[in-house]
Amino acid sequence: MSFAADRHARIVIIGAGAIGCSLAYHLARAGEKDVLVLEKAQITHGCTWHAAGLVGQLRGKKSLTRLMQNSVAVFDRLAGETGQATDWKKVGSLRLASSEARWSEIRRSMQLAKSFGFEAHMLTPQEARDRFPYIDPDGVVGAAFIPSDGYIDPYAVTQAFAYAARQNGARIEEGVCVEDIVVENRRAVGIVTDHGTIGCDVLVNCAGLWAKRIGEMAGVALAAGVVEHQYFVTEKGLDYGDDLPTLRDPDKNFYLKPDVGGAFAIGGWEDGTEGCWGQRAPFDFGRQLFPANMDRLELFALPAAERLPVLNEIGIRTVINGPIPVSADGEPIMGLAPELDNFYVACGFTAGIAASGGAGDAMANWIMHGDPGLDLWPFDIRRFGAPHAQAGYLQERAIEAYGSYYKIHWPGEESHAGRGLRRSPLHVALKANGARFGSKFGWERPNWFALDGTTSDETPSFEGKPGWFDAVGEEAGAIRERVALIDQTSFSKFEITGQGARAALNRIAAGDLAGEPGRAIYTQLCNEKGGVEADVTLIHTGPERFLLVTGSGFGVRDSAWVRRHLPDGVTMREVTNSLAVINVCGPKARAVLQTLTPTDLTNAGFPFLAAKEIEIGLATALAVRVGYVGELGWELYVPQDYAVHVYEALKEAGAPHGIADVGYRAIESCRLEKGYLYWSADVTPETTPYEAGLGFAVALDKGDFIGREALAEAKAAGPQRKLVTLTVDGFAPFLGGETVLLGGEPVGSLTSAGYGHHLGKTIGFGYLPAELAGQEGFAIEAFGTAYDAVRGPRCLYDAKMERLKA
Repeated sequence: MSFAADRHARIVIIGAGAIGCSLAYHLARAGEKDVLVLEKAQITHGCTWHAAGLVGQLRGKKSLTRLMQNSVAVFDRLAGETGQATDWKKVGSLRLASSEARWSEIRRSMQLAKSFGFEAHMLTPQEARDRFPYIDPDGVVGAAFIPSDGYIDPYAVTQAFAYAARQNGARIEEGVCVEDIVVENRRAVGIVTDHGTIGCDVLVNCAGLWAKRIGEMAGVALAAGVVEHQYFVTEKGLDYGDDLPTLRDPDKNFYLKPDVGGAFAIGGWEDGTEGCWGQRAPFDFGRQLFPANMDRLELFALPAAERLPVLNEIGIRTVINGPIPVSADGEPIMGLAPELDNFYVACGFTAGIAASGGAGDAMANWIMHGDPGLDLWPFDIRRFGAPHAQAGYLQERAIEAYGSYYKIHWPGEESHAGRGLRRSPLHVALKANGARFGSKFGWERPNWFALDGTTSDETPSFEGKPGWFDAVGEEAGAIRERVALIDQTSFSKFEITGQGARAALNRIAAGDLAGEPGRAIYTQLCNEKGGVEADVTLIHTGPERFLLVTGSGFGVRDSAWVRRHLPDGVTMREVTNSLAVINVCGPKARAVLQTLTPTDLTNAGFPFLAAKEIEIGLATALAVRVGYVGELGWELYVPQDYAVHVYEALKEAGAPHGIADVGYRAIESCRLEKGYLYWSADVTPETTPYEAGLGFAVALDKGDFIGREALAEAKAAGPQRKLVTLTVDGFAPFLGGETVLLGGEPVGSLTSAGYGHHLGKTIGFGYLPAELAGQEGFAIEAFGTAYDAVRGPRCLYDAKMERLKA
């Protein structure tokens, strides 16, 4: 039965904080006139009103920095466009490094900025003090200055957004509380409020502190947490000019902005903050604060006083302790919810004021055009799933993410909260064998293995070899020279069945799924612009039956993309938790596996990309001759209750061949050597298969499929940029994001990079303008050093596929 509403609005936004009002402004400015914002109290009465208002742009990824740059562009024009004061102070920002490790982290961010022309300057300690005279430079190693940063009044800018939204035709209704959301056929069709019912075509959750509860009303699981955050405002009377920049000293764990009357507002990100309300904020909480917690305040106030001795001479005027949104990984949550077809989300913004302009613009594009205008995967709602939204897990992760905000973010760092949630049936055996685990989508996965008699450890590094370097080298050697076992149970796996399944998938995938069951197809799933939405393997297991396999963290995203395009009668169900995956790989893989199965594993009997049900030991498995390391091998899809038996049988059979357990860091080394790409780094919705050198996987002649027209045009025109492989002999500290130079000038940046242990080279992938891709004389700049780099073939190892197809 259809929902009968008292009234209707095309787009309804829940929440009139900075994000909600910015979105309404951008939608109305772009021509959407039927926009309604519902606010349960008054504009800014969530957490916007007590936000500090710092605006910083430089992030660890290009697209995220672009989002913050877009915010600044909005702030630059908003007051003039609306006639409303925003108190935008574009005074620049200083970020101090009070340790060598921090200086490495900051220089890495500065390198990223250089690769795409973002203005940022390195300063000496004295130069930093010249810009901010209150600094005691003792212990400062260096500083970064971002001239286009600054601070803004949260209340004023939100009111300006609201004013401009109304001027462009949007409506904002205050004092209207949402009580329920009506869902029919995967659509939020209406809202029940304390002032009647409203139908809608599009519903957007910008509810801030209450976003998780609003999501629950619609059946959407959100990893949007809430914790306490404190800052204090000093007494007035300091004598500084209007151009004093904002200041951050992450090693001292504090930020600072100038405040009215010659005062400072100073906050921090201390460990051990409190989670709020069991992660379900009450709707009757409004413009309120919590009592000050002076013990926690000291954790950043005392270090701040060390860096700024003047704080010992002035008192604290007020302490602000209020709730702040923090997601399970500390980044915002944006996009179209995978559970519904018209329910968008923009929440979890810890730095919501700084992001508001760019986030409103991106969300307006997403709603109106189906595309945010830039790659926002690190913010995408589909990076999370139900495990992340569980209240206990979310609280642990949100508290850790909050306390980590100013900690050094080392390459390959792992979360310590919320661990042990999902475990492979091989977990106990692998732990006993020395596994050092990481976490992906709640799964415990072996990153590397500690070997007896070695000194490898978990010590990370920016500019040197990490502690696990030698251990990973040994594991890569086992893959290349002998035989290895890899637990890949965390793969996301979906069974797609029903009459018309193959035809449906053939329209979704760029590759050709024609042919009989019994093979694996590597393919991209492209959008209408030809961009790569997903990079997957489809295993044709039977008539009108396929198994879709994708990365551990991509399951929600990729399955949502497929599900939205499946016709009635074709169903998809997740089977991730029912199947373990064991990869047996290496030149001795056939010899080991053949001793356990009567199935002919010769190249003629079981060719590359074949898929068959086989007996293995006392169990059965779906064996697929495919892998991600570039060696002869099989992925074995085994019912979880048989997995330990199969693993033990393989270990016993492989002992004479020197079989070894290996982890994901060895996989990374081998895939770089082989030229295999990683979705979200090397390929994204903003890149086409032809740019990435994946044209071989596109079947333009098979008939119509999503993105075919754009891809045909792209192939005919030729790519404007190409992904190339660059190498440096020996070890170089490349992590991805480094600047590629030609003739000393930036021409691109690395999408991913690492060390190839077998080849003894540091390998980086990066996009270059097509006219430059074939040239020589490149260099890669990292931490102030330019390394001469050789442009090599895309596939550095086994380019003729002789080992893979042996």
